[in-house]
Amino acid sequence: MGSPATDGRVVLLLVEDDTDMRSLLYDELSEMGHRIVEATNADQALRYVVDHTPTLVLSDLRMPAGGMGYVSRLRKSAPEVPIILMTAFGDAQTKADALALGVAAYFDKPVRITELKSAIRDILKNRKPMPTDRHRST
Repeated sequence: MGSPATDGRVVLLLVEDDTDMRSLLYDELSEMGHRIVEATNADQALRYVVDHTPTLVLSDLRMPAGGMGYVSRLRKSAPEVPIILMTAFGDAQTKADALALGVAAYFDKPVRITELKSAIRDILKNRKPMPTDRHRST
């Protein structure tokens, strides 16, 4: 994982354990011009969020240390940061649980990239202004 952007750009934390999916999402989302920081599991994502505040988190649900408990911890660690959740193993209850935890958007895999980009644009357009590189002391 790298450090957040210091040039004022949006910092998108991409959390995905599948290498091919993470690479595809990275390539597609890079075209939007945002700084992308990658995490390969929930523990890495939570460590990053504790030390830095990304502008937005795009995360898989089912991965090492993942699940709804992870989403809840992520929400508590960064309540102001919008979360987009993706899963290949969801159902109506999973979606309802995720939305109840305050997830900004929920996608079943396979994700349509155009819909994902549209959701990211909408969330970023409607978010409250906040610093993109706030370092928290631990």
